[in-house]
Amino acid sequence: MKKLTILLIFIMSLTSCEVPDSLINVVNQNLPLTEQEVVSGLKEALKVSTDTAVNVVSAINGYYKDHLIKILLPPEADIIVQNKNNSLLQAAGITKFINDAELSLNRAAENAAKSATPIFVNAIKSMTINDAFNILNGSDTAATHYFRQKTYAKLENLFNPQIKKSLRKPLTHGISADKAWSTLADTYNEIAPLAGWKKVNVQLDKYVTHKALDGLFIKIAQQEKQIRTNPKAQVTDILKRVFGEKFSF
Repeated sequence: MKKLTILLIFIMSLTSCEVPDSLINVVNQNLPLTEQEVVSGLKEALKVSTDTAVNVVSAINGYYKDHLIKILLPPEADIIVQNKNNSLLQAAGITKFINDAELSLNRAAENAAKSATPIFVNAIKSMTINDAFNILNGSDTAATHYFRQKTYAKLENLFNPQIKKSLRKPLTHGISADKAWSTLADTYNEIAPLAGWKKVNVQLDKYVTHKALDGLFIKIAQQEKQIRTNPKAQVTDILKRVFGEKFSF
C-alpha cells in the first residue's frame, strides 16, 4: 500500500495536482521510526500513563474503592482483625477503630499521590535510546517495568515525606491517619497483655509509602497496556506514530 501511495503522490506532483494531506500522512506513518521518535514516543507514553494514573488514584476513593490497590491495615495488625470479636475489644469499640484506620490510610495515599507527577516527570527524562528500543519491543508493560526498576528507590525517598504529611492531615472525619492508627493500636495494646496477645508496633509511613507506590505502578501498567493496544488511548500524534497500526507494503 505504501508503494502505491508513493507512486500516486509522484504522479500527482508531475501533473501539478495538489497532494492531499491524508496521502502524505499515510507515507509518513509508514516511514521507519527514527531513534528520536522512539524515545519521544516512549517518554510520551510514560507521561500519559503516569498523569492518568496519578489523576485516578489521587481522587477521593482512588485507592479505597479499588480492590486492586486498596491499602489494607499493615500485616502486623492481622492479629487485631482476627480477634476483633473478642468481647473486651468489642466493648472498646475496636470495629470502628479498624474501619477508621483503614479509610484514613487510603485517604493519606490519595492525598499524597497528587505530588507524584513532578517526580515522575523528572524520572522520565533519563531514558536512553537503548532503553527506548528495548521497551518498544518488550512486553505490554515493559515501560512500567523499566520505570519501576530505575526509579522506585528514588521515588520512595521523595514520596515518603509527602506520605508523612498526609498521614498527619485530618482527612477522615477530622481525624488524621496517624491518630486513627494510634487509637486502634493503643486500644488493642492495652488489652493484648490480658489476652496473651503480642502488641503491635508499625512504622506507618514506610508501609503506606510502599503500598501507595505499588498501587500507582499497577495503574501505570494498566495505562501502558491501553496505549499499546487501544488506538483511542493513543491521544497524541507521537503515540499514534510509535504504537499505532503499521501498514504493510
